[in-house]
Amino acid sequence: MNKSIRTTCAYCGVGCGITAEVSGVNASGNGDRGVAIAGDREHPANKGRLCSKGTHLGETVGLEGRLLAPMIGEREADWGEALDLVAGRMRECIAEHGPDSVAFYVSGQLLTEDYYAANKLMKGFVGSGNIDTNSRLCMASAVAAHNRAFGEDVVPCSYEDLDATDLVLLVGSNTAWCHPVVWQRIEKTRERRGTKIIVIDPRRTETAEQADLHIPIAPDGDTALFNALLAEMKRRGKLDRDFLRDHVDADEGFWDKLDCDPGITAGLFAKLCNIVAEHPRMVTLFSQGANQSVGGTDKGNAIINFHLATGRINRIGAGPFSITGQPNAMGGREVGGLANMLACHLGFSEDERADVAAFWDAPNLCAGPGLKAVDMFRAIHEGKIKFLWVMATNPAVSLPDSRFVREALSRCPTVVVSDIIADTDTGRFAHVRLPAHGWGEKDGTVTNSERCVSRQRALFPAPGQTRADWKIIADVAARMGWEDSFAWTNAAEVFREYARMTQLAKARGKALDLTAQADLDDAEYEAMTPFQWGGERPLTSRFPTPSGKARLVSVTPPAPATSAEFPLRLNTARYRDQWHTMTRTGLSPTLSQHRPEPLLEVHPADARELALVEGGLGRVETASGAAVYRVQLSEGQRRGEICVPMHWTDAMAGEGRSNRLPSQAVDPVSGQPGFKNGAARVVPLSPEWRAFVVRRDAITPEGLLYWTRSRVKAGWLYELAGEGTIDLGALLPEGERLEVADVTRGMRRVAVRGEDGALIAAAYLTRSGELPARNWVADQLGLDEASAAELLAGRPSVPLPDRGPIVCVCHGVGEMDIAAAANDGAATVAEVGGCTRAGTNCGSCRPAIAKLLEACLTLDKEAAE
Repeated sequence: MNKSIRTTCAYCGVGCGITAEVSGVNASGNGDRGVAIAGDREHPANKGRLCSKGTHLGETVGLEGRLLAPMIGEREADWGEALDLVAGRMRECIAEHGPDSVAFYVSGQLLTEDYYAANKLMKGFVGSGNIDTNSRLCMASAVAAHNRAFGEDVVPCSYEDLDATDLVLLVGSNTAWCHPVVWQRIEKTRERRGTKIIVIDPRRTETAEQADLHIPIAPDGDTALFNALLAEMKRRGKLDRDFLRDHVDADEGFWDKLDCDPGITAGLFAKLCNIVAEHPRMVTLFSQGANQSVGGTDKGNAIINFHLATGRINRIGAGPFSITGQPNAMGGREVGGLANMLACHLGFSEDERADVAAFWDAPNLCAGPGLKAVDMFRAIHEGKIKFLWVMATNPAVSLPDSRFVREALSRCPTVVVSDIIADTDTGRFAHVRLPAHGWGEKDGTVTNSERCVSRQRALFPAPGQTRADWKIIADVAARMGWEDSFAWTNAAEVFREYARMTQLAKARGKALDLTAQADLDDAEYEAMTPFQWGGERPLTSRFPTPSGKARLVSVTPPAPATSAEFPLRLNTARYRDQWHTMTRTGLSPTLSQHRPEPLLEVHPADARELALVEGGLGRVETASGAAVYRVQLSEGQRRGEICVPMHWTDAMAGEGRSNRLPSQAVDPVSGQPGFKNGAARVVPLSPEWRAFVVRRDAITPEGLLYWTRSRVKAGWLYELAGEGTIDLGALLPEGERLEVADVTRGMRRVAVRGEDGALIAAAYLTRSGELPARNWVADQLGLDEASAAELLAGRPSVPLPDRGPIVCVCHGVGEMDIAAAANDGAATVAEVGGCTRAGTNCGSCRPAIAKLLEACLTLDKEAAE
């Protein structure tokens, strides 16, 4: 009998609840690991809704590529040997070089219990502050802005505010793609109350397409815009004088520093000001586009300043709302995963340190903050840090200037990696790899963007020798002589200790307070339902500052960035159906349909000047490095700006790795890297040949100008391009070969069948012609239905309907399906959904459907005229 388990999604900070129906698993955690995924209708974050990534989690829970045993170098080891080595190396490093020669780099993919254990070990027992998290790369500027304005890292809003607001400002957030369930909520509010939507973003994204007003600011123009907006509200008499008097202090000279150029046309600025003035019930939702900047903290404070000064905070339907990128970025912030925080929202004052030392009975409590992510890897590069433990993240890909990061990893005497995947870019530098639980095996808690704590429950028994991260940490701590302080027997015990520790924050007037959960027994912990610390509006009684008031922080717009050598401004982005470095979503054939290659988005006018062509290749170059992408022309790009995705790794591509490109420049307050406004140039590439390959198993091509791979139903699809000759046969497995070649056109096609007659691989190459469509060929993998002539032609003898590029991955609906629905009379997105089901699940494709529908209706109108 299948069993139903309520858990939490593995992806973004929305924190959606999931109901999983599990089947096909044996006691060892192996077997088919079948699971049917549905949204949890009782979870307050999503009320049954899921995005495309959450919907297709069942395609990513298999054991393909999993790390299932401890590895020392390339040799499998038992846990005792591996843990002895890790603890011994760390002990020796501390003894010889001091505690600051050790560092942990952790992740928002960890559960709160894992985070708590890692922070306690490093800051309380190793005695260094050198633990930082990949949340530094996405949320650190918001954290710093909260602390400067409120005295604590507190998000003052709840998702319920999105249901009650009259105006939503989306700042640096392609919400329809990156937080689709939140976007659905905003859409429903618009339908119900006529809520206005304004998108502030340099790119005309899919979200901007659906807004009432799009403000296409220049990169890093947010601070100037919000300063100017606040100055205009002051002129119009829209400040809340009572709230300012009773609840807000201001930096000296604050009001004298607001007037500045908003960076947009006067007419557009007037439209923005009018809408904002007319709708005081306003939520500003901001995300990575604002945070990932060398001025990210000032952007956050400019937004918060506006809400404080106009009193649009601590009220239903109003407030500044930072939405997190990772499923537990907030939980890590609570327990001290950032290097500049001690634990439980506490700092490093003498009194706070004394209380934490007493609570942990910590023998070596660190004296102050440690190194933030970028500085940490500089210290590794310089030989100051000699022992690095990376947990559940991939810094060789995700950190800026990845060439430098890889050099640092190669120089570090001891690199330990805890992960679920055997082969990652970072794992290739590891001396010891430790197999951790994956999403389907994890047990603990996560905290989402609105401070809602939810249970993560295991769906499957632990496969192989995998262990929980908190357990791995505790086992190492025990070997270092601190067994009694890490003697937890389950995740519930770790959670109870953390919840008790929040008493230290509560005693100092902090909003973080989980003391009501500190006495949960194991059964109550197992049955825990989602709860929100601080309530819906945690700052209504007072702000957690010495004065009890919030603060208006003076912020300064940055000077426009220019570079004669690198004249373009480089932006990075996330794709709708992929996640981080694709170690999970890259395994899903459904999610891989949307954008199977990394694209360089460029305005058509810029493309003409740069000699770039649609579907061609372009090399993006910066002072840090270079990477090659497939070119996509986009009217949504501002002139002089380009955009590339952040997901591709060495495992998935020979090029397209975007974090080769950013510099190591960081926000001076938060230490967050500036991924969003780099200096770049683009060089067009003209390969001598182009090819694609489909095969059942994965390979790593070498010596090519460009290659990427994406998952298909029964294997992998490779896109290739290069110069000179290529041994096409070397890319194919052994088997019965069918082959055709045209020397004049430089065309060659090869299909390989296995002993049972089923297709196991095929390759298609051209130097001057066109390549066949990929989808039909990929669908033949594992089948023996196609004839030799069909396989070599790359198409069936009876043509299939052309469905066009897939728009809705949830239901497999293509552009031509939507056009057909429009031709049959569908005039709205809802009507298209009724005909095709497109857009009726996660909703992240609805902006694209709306755009296609508009184009179809325009053509029909022109034809009628």
